[in-house]
Amino acid sequence: MSLNRREMLRLGAYGAAGVMLSSAASASTPLPSFVYPPSAGSDPLAPLPAAPQAIATAPAPGGIDARLLARAKAALDQHKIAPRDSIGIVDFSQPSSDPRFHLVDLLSGRVDSHLVAHGRGSDPDHSGFVERFSNEFRSHATSSGTYVTSDYYNGKYGLSMRVRGLDWSNYNAEPRAIVIHNAWYAEPDMIPLHGKLGRSEGCFAMSRKSQYEVMRRLAGGRMIYADKLA
Repeated sequence: MSLNRREMLRLGAYGAAGVMLSSAASASTPLPSFVYPPSAGSDPLAPLPAAPQAIATAPAPGGIDARLLARAKAALDQHKIAPRDSIGIVDFSQPSSDPRFHLVDLLSGRVDSHLVAHGRGSDPDHSGFVERFSNEFRSHATSSGTYVTSDYYNGKYGLSMRVRGLDWSNYNAEPRAIVIHNAWYAEPDMIPLHGKLGRSEGCFAMSRKSQYEVMRRLAGGRMIYADKLA
């Protein structure tokens, strides 16, 4: 069959239009996903991976704040304190109505907590909370920092124990006569009566029972770390 020139031109125009439509469809319409094989090792039906979870931090023993425990251990290393079986950690973030003097057995993880008073210069309104620390003479305030226990002596409150301050924040502890002693205002029966303990002049004042236990466990140059978390 022969075609005249007009028919050939008409058929040529149809063919060109078909090619253009085919090209446009290819560019705008993606191929079905089954055309592209999945990458090796992947499962298209597998669930999406879960969002990464925060790694849990092991809690500090006995309810001690983990940050305070970390500071205490760092102080133990910084000052190269030799006895490392037991330490004292005093959390002055807590009110005096809470047992906040923690005796920590570093070998077993056991913690025994005791009430302890703070200095009246640290709590002028007697709110039961430490508001400030001071290392100054006649401040009657509690000092923060690293201490080590020293010798026993008999004084105003009977058998007591001296401590030495090792940091810039408490180096006056010994000349200020900051010690561990018992006091009537630090006995547990103050809590139901007043909701808080009385105040010392900067010493670690405790009940007689607690004082003897603390001195027994921490004698011999063991560390006491006292601080307040912001």
